[in-house]
Amino acid sequence: MRFPHERRQEILRLLEAQGRVSVGDLSRRLLVSEVTIRKDLAWLAAHGLLIRTHGGAVLADRNPAELAFEFRERLNREEKTRIGRAAATLVQDGDSIALDASTTAMYLARFLRDRRELTVVTNGMRVAMELAGRPGITVLMPGGTVRWEAFSLVGAWGEAILRQVNIQKAFVGAKGLTLEEGLTDVNPEEVRMKRALVEAAKEVIAILDHTKWGRVAFATFCPLERVRLVITDDQAPPDLVEAVRRRGVEVWRV
Repeated sequence: MRFPHERRQEILRLLEAQGRVSVGDLSRRLLVSEVTIRKDLAWLAAHGLLIRTHGGAVLADRNPAELAFEFRERLNREEKTRIGRAAATLVQDGDSIALDASTTAMYLARFLRDRRELTVVTNGMRVAMELAGRPGITVLMPGGTVRWEAFSLVGAWGEAILRQVNIQKAFVGAKGLTLEEGLTDVNPEEVRMKRALVEAAKEVIAILDHTKWGRVAFATFCPLERVRLVITDDQAPPDLVEAVRRRGVEVWRV
């Protein structure tokens, strides 16, 4: 039997994938009573994460993947930790890197705290907080407008700054990865900022868990041929992983 927070995370996953859910279907999927499901939906609605409907719920946001950051960071926590740990092995003392505002980038940042002479460019406020004040690490944040959904800074001000810096590696998350569309995301402003990070970097490394494979979001911010490496977890679909490798992109399953 799942704990309440595990059920609610699964409900959010299903909402992210489907856009709406019903009490009956959730009861059957999660093997709990409809009364329990209604309590979970009421709790999630009280926290602004969904809107109750007759017999179910829909997302509270018109962008289906824009769950509140503090809940998204808990989704697939173990997988993101493994991905972050593996990605950190690619960062050496003295590097200049970029991290986007994704939750997986935040997990990566936690494994960089002991680096020396490291420069990190990020538009992620939570990423910056993980590294701020660490000896030997300089954090640079481009200016812009705050997006509370992602705790990120977006806008043309930040893009102008990124055109003036040299970044060796950009580590970016995504809402989706496919062969045709490459890396995609849901918010237009976030897409523009991610594009700027990618354009400023010599190498692009995608950090994303298995739920993002085969999905397409609003717009492409990085074509597949621009990606050098994808770091994902061991539940990533093998057929799509092999197809990406055949395109010349290295894939780590951790």
